[in-house]
Amino acid sequence: MTLGSPGWLLLLVPLVALIGLYVVMQRRREKYAVRFTNLDLLDKVAPSRPGWRRHVPAAAFCATLALRVVGFARPGVDARVPRERATTMVAFDVSASMEATDVAPSRFEAAQDAALGSVERLPERSNAGLVPFSGSAPVAVPPGTDREALRTAIESLRTGEGTAIGDAVIAARDAVRRLDAEAGENPPPAHVVLLSDGANTVGRSVSSAAAAAAEARIPVSTIAYGTQDGAIETPSGGRVPVPVDGPALEELASATGGDFHEAASGEELEEVYDDIGSSVGHRTEEREVWAWFVGAGLAAALLTAAASLLWFSRLP
Repeated sequence: MTLGSPGWLLLLVPLVALIGLYVVMQRRREKYAVRFTNLDLLDKVAPSRPGWRRHVPAAAFCATLALRVVGFARPGVDARVPRERATTMVAFDVSASMEATDVAPSRFEAAQDAALGSVERLPERSNAGLVPFSGSAPVAVPPGTDREALRTAIESLRTGEGTAIGDAVIAARDAVRRLDAEAGENPPPAHVVLLSDGANTVGRSVSSAAAAAAEARIPVSTIAYGTQDGAIETPSGGRVPVPVDGPALEELASATGGDFHEAASGEELEEVYDDIGSSVGHRTEEREVWAWFVGAGLAAALLTAAASLLWFSRLP
């Protein structure tokens, strides 16, 4: 919690002094009662005492003052709110190396499942699109809110030859630029989430794509998916090692203001997607909650009056 005008809290100092004075007065009253030696006469003069009830109005009154002072200090809390026109482009590596089985049942199938799960958890009003890439990087699903189209496209993915990481970044950037009529003059808040297990082998260089994304102010968060033990089988029955290659992906993320992640299982990949999705689809803004304290202060004032009328037949 933050305070917009913390200086008001200085008013709590005299309130604390008032509470201290009240405690002292109550103790003095008890001492005077003990000095009254004729207990039978005291019983007739004051046959019944309100006990703990006499403290309720005073406590409620102090709570009223304290809550109002805190309200004047303009307390605020961080709140997560949906980002208008927020756009997430998922760039999905469908190169042949994704058939490696170091991640069960394979890198490709586990990544598909994780991507489908992330679609379900995207903010309802945010836009999402898909760019699968191998030797080329077409936009399979333009950014929008049609989740069914996105799910169908992910389920229909097939692997191919080559890894065009640079082309995928440029395709995602161009898709964001075509989001709506305002995108040219008023670009939407956008983020590219790129998953790959290898280095760029065809098409535009990663460095030039990173420069283009940075110029468009579109961060690219990258996920290096797989392990160093990955391998794929050749038609002749041999095995070709395809260890995950993260340095180029880390450099891409760093150059565009995105985050770099490593995932070696389907569960880890789901966690990464969730982490990125929550930061893209929402923004954190401070909301003042002074009204809560003022309202609570009014409730405490009503309690003060009600207790006084009910138990003592008078207002405080």
